[in-house]
Amino acid sequence: MFRAILMEKGEDGQAAARLAELPDDALPAGDVTVRVEFSTLNYKDGLCLSASGGGLVRTYPHVPGIDFAGVVEASDDPRYAPGDRVVLTGWRVGEAHWGGYATRARVKADWLVPLPEGLGARQAMAVGTAGFSAMLAVMALEDHGLTPAAGEVLVTGAAGGVGSVAVAVLARLGYSVAAVTGRPETEGYLRDLGASRLIARADLAETIKRPLESEVWAGCVDAVGGQMLARVLGQMKSGASVAAVGNAGGLAVPANIIPFLLRGINLLGINSVTVPYARRVAAWDRITSDLPMDKMEAMIRPATLEEVPALGAAILQGAVQGRVVIDMKAAG
Repeated sequence: MFRAILMEKGEDGQAAARLAELPDDALPAGDVTVRVEFSTLNYKDGLCLSASGGGLVRTYPHVPGIDFAGVVEASDDPRYAPGDRVVLTGWRVGEAHWGGYATRARVKADWLVPLPEGLGARQAMAVGTAGFSAMLAVMALEDHGLTPAAGEVLVTGAAGGVGSVAVAVLARLGYSVAAVTGRPETEGYLRDLGASRLIARADLAETIKRPLESEVWAGCVDAVGGQMLARVLGQMKSGASVAAVGNAGGLAVPANIIPFLLRGINLLGINSVTVPYARRVAAWDRITSDLPMDKMEAMIRPATLEEVPALGAAILQGAVQGRVVIDMKAAG
């Protein structure tokens, strides 16, 4: 038997979450069975836990949780053996496939990554999909020529999960980081992560008619999208790149083609869901070496499996701060 947050649909067609004890044979098909030690909470998890499933969950009953880390219990794949420590993000686990809000999970071996030496399961879930995406963004900028000598790097949505990790990693690598936030009270937090200066969100929220402004940024990790992204594109230095990670500011980008034509800038889309295995391994290795874990520790908000449904509702309301790390062994 294993414990899990189980989503079930009622007669009214609405889904509800409950803590359940399930038999092992309820687990879906897969190559590897993992004893889950820790999971985490993302905005997407909140959607999956909602009454509608957020348009992400198609089949019920369902176990959500898009991230998990733990220990292999059984494997039909030669790449993994009992006792191996592993981490999983993406591949629509927790959406189309049962996920990590359970003490046991069964998944395809291709979806797993060995947990790097020096990184614990709890630390991996403090990073989670948000931090993994931030690392992919930094790697993409570097692949397109960004170096600390190139100039200041902008991070939008800097106090969020993606932004926080991006600020900490870039600062650790020697970059001068400008952090955009709409919450003045986060100044101390962002400076502790390594931001060299803060920019008020309102300063970049205004749409201007000029397609080009002064060249300011050598690179950008954008977790906002929408109108802010359009504004930032006109401020990039020639040949610079923007790594687009999120769309909290809206799906539509009212941008102009001129920055691409006259300055040769690059807009790099960051997809953390179906990243090839080698790139995943490289990203987790970089997280282990380049992310100051003491900074992550200060962000952790511990939680139990019993708390997950309430936390899912809270994150959709913007009422969750820091990185929620769910300990499967902790009692509620």
